[in-house]
Amino acid sequence: MIRRIAPALLALPLVLACAGPNKLAQRSEEKLAGGDSWRAWQLATRALDRDPGNPRARHAALEAGAMIVADWQHKIHALAAIDSLQAADQVLELADFRVAAVRYVVLPVDDPGAREEQALRRSAARTHYQRGLTGRDAHRPKAAYVQFEEAQRFVPDYRDAARLADQVWTKALTRVAVLPLRASGDVDLGRETADAWRDALTHDLAPPVARFTRLIGADQVEQSMTVSELGDVSRDQALRIGRRAGAQRVVWGTIGAVHAQTALHLFHDNIVRRVETRDADGNTATRWVDVPFEVVARTREVTVGVEYEVIATADGASLAHQHFDRSTMARVVWTSYLPEGRLDAYALVSDTVRAASPDRAREVETRWKETCGEGTTLQQVLDARRSTRASEHYQRGTLARFMAGAAFVFLEELPPPQDLALVAASGGWGPLKQDLARLDAVDDVDLGVAMSGASDSR
Repeated sequence: MIRRIAPALLALPLVLACAGPNKLAQRSEEKLAGGDSWRAWQLATRALDRDPGNPRARHAALEAGAMIVADWQHKIHALAAIDSLQAADQVLELADFRVAAVRYVVLPVDDPGAREEQALRRSAARTHYQRGLTGRDAHRPKAAYVQFEEAQRFVPDYRDAARLADQVWTKALTRVAVLPLRASGDVDLGRETADAWRDALTHDLAPPVARFTRLIGADQVEQSMTVSELGDVSRDQALRIGRRAGAQRVVWGTIGAVHAQTALHLFHDNIVRRVETRDADGNTATRWVDVPFEVVARTREVTVGVEYEVIATADGASLAHQHFDRSTMARVVWTSYLPEGRLDAYALVSDTVRAASPDRAREVETRWKETCGEGTTLQQVLDARRSTRASEHYQRGTLARFMAGAAFVFLEELPPPQDLALVAASGGWGPLKQDLARLDAVDDVDLGVAMSGASDSR
């Protein structure tokens, strides 16, 4: 019996999807009679989507919507005695439902229920407004701004909440200066890493991820630094630079020694090329031609230690501190063989060998992967060779391809360790993003930061 019922249940959504408006309206009436007002609403509105003028569907939607509103108002009334703010949130959700329902029907408004809803909204707005004033007076501009915004969410243009929100907004903003990292005498590595972090954070810490955090641009930071400070910034100097740049928080850090390991890999074997010929009768014959082939690959893995501290410029308090290692691996490949004809005619082993000697095929493919990397195909290497007519030596402009995570770059030379250290360090902004996002909504007074100019907070 169960085996016969199960397919019918699985087919039910399909049946409803194919049902006409009258059938859907009938199903809506049945669901409403059973007390399932939400399902009744869904069925009725689906019918109206197909036939907006269907009177039966419109009546079903009106009945289901009215029951939903009545149930919702009952819930709001019961909740109001326990938590008026949660009840007010439910009032807003109900209002959203009414607005969305207008597409189908205009739901009736019960006067006593409407009066209670308005009273709850005004009460919530008043509560958040008072909390905003408290936050403002306690030197918590971020908390105050959120509360003034909440007051307007419940009652638009509530009293002078908009004006007060504008007043605390400037004080709520947290400007962050990312300074060039100290990098064992390599000024460019530290400055370029800071630039990469700043660019990534400016994009990823935009609202709504971080409402109050703003990254100060590189020009403004460097204009606040002396020539000597560009190369090696102490913690005290970082604080002074941050203050000159108008930052409330400064990111100061170091990049440790660069550790590099380099390896050479060689694939030397015959690959094959498929050649097709036609005889006088038009029949096609396929043969595989051995092609001596050699590809050289060089890999370099670089590891650097990265450390940073987020510091409050008001008093030098440390708000976050992280130390971690970052690594990257670059692979370059080169072959002198210039392919002929179609690239898809080439293979590491022929179909004949693969069928007759699968162990041989696996052994060749394993050596290829060890040399050229997992996921790199023969066709990709040949295509790179065809598009490169002469020897390719490393130029720093190629570094962007390594930073983008290319599986390999068709070159004879590897980037120097310092350039790969930039690739590794530049990707280390993730922990800093998490720290800044965590600190975003927290006022300085709650972080234990000494207040400056507190008397002017209003």
